[in-house]
Amino acid sequence: MQRTISLDPPPDLRLLLNRLNGGLGHPTRKNTPTQAWRASRTPEGPATLRLELEGTHITATAWGPGAEWSLEQLPGLLGAADDPDGFPTNDHRLMRELKGRFRGLRIARTERVHEAIVPIILGQVVTTKEAHRAERALNKAHGEAAPGPEPLWLQPSPEVLGRLSHEDYHPLGIGRNKAQLIIEVSRRASRLEEIAAMSTEDAERRLRAVRGIGPWSSALVMSEALGDPDAVPVGDYHLPNTVAWALAGEARATDRRMLELLEPYRPHRYRAALMIKLSGIGAPKYGPRTPVRSFAQF
Repeated sequence: MQRTISLDPPPDLRLLLNRLNGGLGHPTRKNTPTQAWRASRTPEGPATLRLELEGTHITATAWGPGAEWSLEQLPGLLGAADDPDGFPTNDHRLMRELKGRFRGLRIARTERVHEAIVPIILGQVVTTKEAHRAERALNKAHGEAAPGPEPLWLQPSPEVLGRLSHEDYHPLGIGRNKAQLIIEVSRRASRLEEIAAMSTEDAERRLRAVRGIGPWSSALVMSEALGDPDAVPVGDYHLPNTVAWALAGEARATDRRMLELLEPYRPHRYRAALMIKLSGIGAPKYGPRTPVRSFAQF
């Protein structure tokens, strides 16, 4: 099955999809700016998409039981409702430069809440390398091969993750608290998937009602599942310093200061922070780097 749509500006497919569902190196993706793959669990079953960009035209080919659903939702996934040209630079030199550099950065809307939330839970209070290691282990142990010609892998289903015990997660490098939270959101998956049809306020309220889902986690889910370009992940270890250094030349900042600096870019505050992060700008480092820890130490 195929579908072609046109978008101007066209998306950079790697920028669009690599931040989703685990980020770079995720086993469900092999992406370039003009060709991308995505494996996902839809309400109709598993599906694999191949996306190919030529000019302003994006052609999607789909495989699996969820192929039709995936093609119906294609505009959302490609960020068709997003407005990158509407980003207000406020005459800030760096933001004008980044707006041009990342004109192909569209914010995708996946409408797959459980798929977004599990990697986000694994990323709580650990390094990115640790989170990806645990995610790969979980997918390998309890996921399955995706449909289609590409050797991609599906994230475990909510039914599978909800039936596991804490002891099943431990050998994968996932501690008891995170295991309990993954089990909880998996058992509530049908209720959480309903937020895709809710207002931003109601969706966030339902997410935050789950103990263990705070402002950082809920913002990342909102940006991915609902395509919210304004969802700032408050509570990130590095982001306040990065934003403050880029926008004000301040090496250290609190979440409150970060939000003050991002306020002029509303309703694109998440886009502003993401562009700064993608640019590679970083505040000066005065302390030791956080080491990658072995789970065997705990």
